[in-house]
Amino acid sequence: MSINLPPPTSNTEHAGGNTRLPDRRPLLYAITGRKTLRGEYPGSFISRAIDAGIDLIQIRGKSLPDATLLTAALTASSQAVSTPSHILLNDRLDIALAARAAGVHLPVRGLPLAGVRRQCPGILIGVSTHNLGELRCAADEGADFAVFGPVFPPLSKSSSAPPTGLEGLADAVRAVNIPVLALGGITLARAPSCLQAGAAGLAGISLFQESKNLGILATQLRNC
Repeated sequence: MSINLPPPTSNTEHAGGNTRLPDRRPLLYAITGRKTLRGEYPGSFISRAIDAGIDLIQIRGKSLPDATLLTAALTASSQAVSTPSHILLNDRLDIALAARAAGVHLPVRGLPLAGVRRQCPGILIGVSTHNLGELRCAADEGADFAVFGPVFPPLSKSSSAPPTGLEGLADAVRAVNIPVLALGGITLARAPSCLQAGAAGLAGISLFQESKNLGILATQLRNC
């Protein structure tokens, strides 16, 4: 599928009214995952996440056809307008721009961060990092925030990177001046220790998608 990119847009034209990272802490970052969706079309989960006031929602659909991914992004971005939620696309700048989403999330071997920042200075850019070198590089090249991990063994997928533990997370937070969100094996029980280590927020797939009530979960996480 060929996607025609619109011209660069101002911050106010993106979903949510702007592309600044929300000020409140902890930031809550829900990531869609095919396994934990159990065949459910992503739109339903995203709608519930927006209703629950989740700050950042990443549409991660590597196996989805472009047309399906674009439809999900357009729907989500429309629903997020005038809400606290920001929609990000995993490594798909073309679809993020076409859907006027808030930004993109870049994996380590994804689109080059510096190039994305030069092309689109006004969008939100999150980056996946697994060590201090990747984290410092992300901060230097203009990332708005980074997820760091896995802090604990992941719940929803395998990872070749060893768990960093809470000490590794604390080191990461001290290493850069951008918000660092804890990722990997995050549960409600583990959330307080991650925040005490200095994490600016909590990211996950299973943490959010296996919740029966995202509104209650969001309140519990914010009160950790």
